[in-house]
Amino acid sequence: MSEYASRVREFIVSNFLFGEDGGNLGEDDSFLETGVIDSTGILEVVAWIEEAFGFRVSDADLLPENFDSISRLGNYISRSLAQ
Repeated sequence: MSEYASRVREFIVSNFLFGEDGGNLGEDDSFLETGVIDSTGILEVVAWIEEAFGFRVSDADLLPENFDSISRLGNYISRSLAQ
């Protein structure tokens, strides 16, 4: 697991699972399909990314391909920081 994916996992477990069952959430499990995060929760994730990593998330980037699992979100952060 990448450093970014690890930080994403910590944030998701702390803020959406409240520290419970974090071990059961797989790196590629869909946030929406598992019910971990709903569409409103994505806004909280976006705010965290912008504060924690110092870049703005564009509306065009708000896609399941970028935001729907720990690994996808970690990869999105990595790509965005490399730009």
